[in-house]
Amino acid sequence: MEIKTVSVIGAGQMGNGIAHVFALAGYQVRLYDISREALDAGMAAIGKNLDRAIARSLVTEEDKARTLGNLSPVSTLQECGDVDLVIEAATEREAIKQAIFEDLLPHLRKNTILTSNTSSISITRLASRTDRPEQFMGLHFMNPVPVMQLVELIRGIATDEDTFRAVEDVVAKIGKTSSTAEDFPAFIVNRILMPMINEAIYTLYEGVGNVKSIDTSMKLGANHPMGPLELADFIGLDTCLAIMNVLHDGLADTKYRPCPLLTKYVEAGWLGRKSQRGFYDYRGDEPVPTR
Repeated sequence: MEIKTVSVIGAGQMGNGIAHVFALAGYQVRLYDISREALDAGMAAIGKNLDRAIARSLVTEEDKARTLGNLSPVSTLQECGDVDLVIEAATEREAIKQAIFEDLLPHLRKNTILTSNTSSISITRLASRTDRPEQFMGLHFMNPVPVMQLVELIRGIATDEDTFRAVEDVVAKIGKTSSTAEDFPAFIVNRILMPMINEAIYTLYEGVGNVKSIDTSMKLGANHPMGPLELADFIGLDTCLAIMNVLHDGLADTKYRPCPLLTKYVEAGWLGRKSQRGFYDYRGDEPVPTR
């Protein structure tokens, strides 16, 4: 099937980025969030990101106008069903994702493909709670979506070939590169990345180095563009913890045990950039390490 219309569920950092790249590529996109405030903020973020791309001569003013014309903010899940492709990009909590799909089911076309942008949760298990496991798969974008080129494609145990090929084709049409991952906890990128971040937090927790020395060491010693603690703040410490818990629970290996310091930061509500404090304090002109 040819995909022409898309609904994105969730207007946060990932959802508005996904809506941005699809609308820029010419797809008709409906963007939904349960919070009107989040929906308005998501649409505003798309406009700002397009302006940033114009300043860098990556797109034109005409591209911006066309992209915004392809976007429709919607306030009910019912409005999201009459499309070719649904991309769920809600909070990384399985119960929330399951509830969204269950509420969507009565409003879907028979041939609508369902996908989740989950970074770690079982696609097979999510698909089993719908009426179309054959038309369900993982479509995991990297953050920030307009900039990052990779998209992980994850088949559930029941995903059929037509669904996989249709989604693979649409990823190519929006100018991204796909990699295929098996449906195991955290897939490829986060299976490798999150334990590294978790180990950096253990390094901080055990006093081997402070925030600045750990990040500087990895940037200059391993040529990483961001230090692991800076990156954790960018991703969101709650998301990092959720993924580590999925790895720990799903693979039953102690090497995936979340660092107690990561748990403590999340309990404090210090979630990184989005809450203005994490391993860095972002409330001033320059980020300041909190340890």
